[in-house]
Amino acid sequence: MSATRTTKRVAVLSGGPSKEREVSIVSARAAARALEALGYGVITIDVTHDVPALVSALNAAKPDAVFNALHGRFGEDGCIQGLLDLMGLPYTHSGRMASAMAMDKPMAKKIFASVGIPVAEEAVVSRKVAESQDVLPRPYVLKPVNEGSSVGVKIVRVGDNCPPLDDLGIPPEGMIMVERFIPGREVTVAVMGDKPLAVTEITTEREFYDYEAKYATGGSVHVLPAVLPKAVYDRAMELSLVAHRALGCRGVSRADLRFDGTEFYMLEVNTQPGLTPTSLVPEQAAHLGISFNQLIQWMVEHAACDA
Repeated sequence: MSATRTTKRVAVLSGGPSKEREVSIVSARAAARALEALGYGVITIDVTHDVPALVSALNAAKPDAVFNALHGRFGEDGCIQGLLDLMGLPYTHSGRMASAMAMDKPMAKKIFASVGIPVAEEAVVSRKVAESQDVLPRPYVLKPVNEGSSVGVKIVRVGDNCPPLDDLGIPPEGMIMVERFIPGREVTVAVMGDKPLAVTEITTEREFYDYEAKYATGGSVHVLPAVLPKAVYDRAMELSLVAHRALGCRGVSRADLRFDGTEFYMLEVNTQPGLTPTSLVPEQAAHLGISFNQLIQWMVEHAACDA
């Protein structure tokens, strides 16, 4: 794969109104720098809840493609994708339907299970119920149904007090997913187009691979390639590609899995993987000889919309 210069104009969407705004800004800056180095005309747009301002900025920019560097709700859940589809603007990463299904954790798990991908047992209950009783035998994991980057994820172990959940921004009657905790090793696989790239094992001194472990320098250790028997390694690659296809993803996605020593369990598929200095997709691409600039250019040149 080689990077070539171009005169195309690209609008880079940065920030967004989600809890992952700061991570998005870092990803957007990295993408913009790469695109400028490649000769693209780059316009960075700070995205907020002001939709008319965003539409006006995009109309003024007249981009040939949009690089969607938003993370979390509104930028990763089909909302911004639907707007760009309406405007007829090609954009990077998955379309609105795949984005919406991947971000809705209970829906994504139903889709994974329907194509034979193992998933952990779960129940979806109100925050009020989750705070008042054990919905599943301990240990279990509490997750917001529609956040990314492990935002709001909590593990409840034997002997723990049931944690208060008022820091999640979910009202008492709002819904939360309670999922069986899968002991073992955490791995991740990037899929680029129709090809899984590699398997990385993630270790951390923190309780689990949470937001800080993902983005703080030294928060985790990435073992690439993961030290696994070939058949097990290939199984992780296969499941990640099946999940990417089952959701209808395009561009680049990243699947997160747990391995209990016998089987892999799919945790989620990220349709907008990070591009920060600690992010996993650029690391896997580099492992295969694909530079960061080449990765970014590939994403832009495979931009599409569902208009």
